[in-house]
Amino acid sequence: MKSLKHVLFLVAVSLVISPVGMDAQIFKKKKKETPEVKKKPEKKKKSKIKAYDELITEDAQSTEGLFNTHKVDGKYYFEVPNDLLEKEILVVSRISGFVDGLNFGGAGMKSRPQQVIRFQRKDDNVLIRSVSYNSVASEEDPVYTSLKNNNFEPVVASFSIDALGKDSTSVLFDVSSFFTSDVAMIGALSESQRKNFGVRNVDRNRSFIEYMKSFPENVEVRHVLTYNGSSRIPDNQLTATLSIEMNQSFILLPEEKMRPREFDPRVSYFSIRQVNYSLDEQKAASKRYITRWKLVPKDIEAYKRGELVEPVKPIVYYVDPATPKKWVPYLMKGIEDWQPAFERAGFKNAIIAKEAPSKEEDPDWSPEDVRYSVIRYITTDIQNAQGPHVHDPRTGEILESDILWYHNIMNLLRNWLFIQTAAINPAARNYKFQDQVMGELMRFVAAHEVGHTLGLPHNMGSSVAYPVDSLRSATFTATRGTAPSIMDYARFNYIAQPGDGVTQLYPQIGEYDKWSIDFGYRYFPDAESTEEESEILDEMILEKAGDPIYRFGRQRFGAVDPSAQTEDLGDNSMKASEYGIANLKRIVPNLIEWTKDKGKDFSDLEELYGQVLGQFNRYMGHVTSNVGGVYEYYQTYDENKEVYVNVEKERQADAVRFLNEYLFTTPDWLIDEEILSRITEGGILNNLASLQSRWLGNLMNSSRLMRMIENEAMNGEDAYSLSDLMDDTYTGIFFELRNGSNIDVYRRNLQREYIEEMGKLVEAKPSVTFTGRAIRSVSSSNTDIPAYGRAQLKKIKAAASRRVSSVSLDTATRVHLDDMIARIDEILDND
Repeated sequence: MKSLKHVLFLVAVSLVISPVGMDAQIFKKKKKETPEVKKKPEKKKKSKIKAYDELITEDAQSTEGLFNTHKVDGKYYFEVPNDLLEKEILVVSRISGFVDGLNFGGAGMKSRPQQVIRFQRKDDNVLIRSVSYNSVASEEDPVYTSLKNNNFEPVVASFSIDALGKDSTSVLFDVSSFFTSDVAMIGALSESQRKNFGVRNVDRNRSFIEYMKSFPENVEVRHVLTYNGSSRIPDNQLTATLSIEMNQSFILLPEEKMRPREFDPRVSYFSIRQVNYSLDEQKAASKRYITRWKLVPKDIEAYKRGELVEPVKPIVYYVDPATPKKWVPYLMKGIEDWQPAFERAGFKNAIIAKEAPSKEEDPDWSPEDVRYSVIRYITTDIQNAQGPHVHDPRTGEILESDILWYHNIMNLLRNWLFIQTAAINPAARNYKFQDQVMGELMRFVAAHEVGHTLGLPHNMGSSVAYPVDSLRSATFTATRGTAPSIMDYARFNYIAQPGDGVTQLYPQIGEYDKWSIDFGYRYFPDAESTEEESEILDEMILEKAGDPIYRFGRQRFGAVDPSAQTEDLGDNSMKASEYGIANLKRIVPNLIEWTKDKGKDFSDLEELYGQVLGQFNRYMGHVTSNVGGVYEYYQTYDENKEVYVNVEKERQADAVRFLNEYLFTTPDWLIDEEILSRITEGGILNNLASLQSRWLGNLMNSSRLMRMIENEAMNGEDAYSLSDLMDDTYTGIFFELRNGSNIDVYRRNLQREYIEEMGKLVEAKPSVTFTGRAIRSVSSSNTDIPAYGRAQLKKIKAAASRRVSSVSLDTATRVHLDDMIARIDEILDND
């Protein structure tokens, strides 16, 4: 028992520390217990997610496939399975409704680069995240974490989940507003088009969804976007409204990625480029991979033995059921013309053409199903065909292709064959060809476009491999066509002359094409990586190095390389063009006879005469590009050769000789009064002046002249110099000042144009030039160019002053000389 003293001490301490607490413990009376106040349960937030059957009623219009789609009460829903969330889906935006003047190509053209998205669930919402493969890294590499953090995926759209699917295995959300709003990812117009057409925004009240349809590997949405515009819109300007029908494709990317194949510019394919941060290089290095179909042999052991083997999954093209029946066999032949090229790579029946099944044969078949690649027949007045493809941006694997075949390409083909071959080809001497002739032309174009869908770009450096005179040989052309590659713009044989006996006038799939397919599609069963494949492929290229048949050449801006041009043939532009002009001179006197048709007007005559001018214009371009030209040869350190080589001095001089003879000397064979009196009240003077003006200005372009100055600085007397060019053009354009003859109206126009061009050189306005592959803006004011322009003007003035008082001159010539002197004085006085 504690002592009283001890107890009093504890009480005192307690009072000091907590008097209130002490009172509560000792002196507090016991209070009645109050009943516990019960809190009201929190009101649960009512979920907006409805039951599936409540949302998707019996009235719903639904399609099943990659993910299901539904239309209910004017609203459109995606039903995305949970196991599809986070998977990568390719989005391809195309213009499906043609608007005249909107863009080149019309219906079927992509309005945006293809993009990758993923659907992602976030609480009660579904997000669309944009995925980029511009930068990549191995997931096993530590740098992958940094890559993800520095390439954060933007949220393109967010949707409230409206219902869960049966057994909660999917999510449903309303996408109506997504396809009727101004969403950049799926829009119809670029920023420059918006600016040019005065377009402001999308009017949601006048935008709508046509339909949605699901297939096993893709979903298609067709919708109309209506833009508030201005009087500058490309069509129906009075409405100030631009309505564009769009098609959006949502395509599941392959679960198993194809092994990519490295791009090599010496062969060239369409390609994808990725900055790969896992590469062992001391910079942000990039890799390029070619686009190609995935071909795997069914029997790998037989393939190893060198036997031709069918692929597990061949490339199959269907011909649109809307195609006129008489053209279907020719289009199918154009597709299967590629079979020998794939045999070179070890595959048989690798590419197959089929007619699209009828509704009775297969009611579910649709050209919009991504499992089917189709030649789509499009009825517009566009004179073209195109071969785009859809590919996996991760690996370059081509997934499908729809070739766009425009009905009016027949007119383009008619014009080409007529103008380029009618001098030797009786089948071309009519405004309308026989079906067999037109069918073969369509076959050639189909083969060219299929080449694009196989991954092959244009190879403008191919046709130069054939000597010009070989194209006059019946035996040579019978087996080799007009170029080693059908992917060149080597049209029809305009070089062959009457009496040569040449009958094979068309391009065909050539040796380069077969070799490039071998490069892209040969299967390497023993290679364990892309890098091992690349070593084998490099040996394949080196084996053909230096052989022009296997050369790839790209056309560059400004036609700097004369050996990589469009629409040309042979290894010498001047020689080829001389043969071409000889044939045009044979065609012009026969134009009326070859285009006549009882009861018709002269519109075909007018069109084909215009085609003669156009072909003549092409020849001038082929020749002019040789002056100041630079050949470009793709090389590697293994080959140890020059990449850029200046065109030979003699060839440049020959080009200027050609221009003096065939362009600057009036091409009076074009002045056919019988034709002109039927198609125009005038204009030939302006047409010829325009032709001469165009190519004289092109010849005197400051970027060309600066390349010539650089060539002379590097190669001295071995270069065709600026001084050579000025002397040669003066001799050709002003020969009347030497021989004392009168100057006709055509030549007077040309001479005034020359003085104007020299004046531009004196002014030395900024221009564009090329240094290697770089393009930079420069001014020629601190070069020799203004000095040469000024010297030429003084030279012309002195010669004109000596001749102006000659009594033998007619009035028009004397007035012209006085005018030239005044023009030159004005330029030099203002200098």
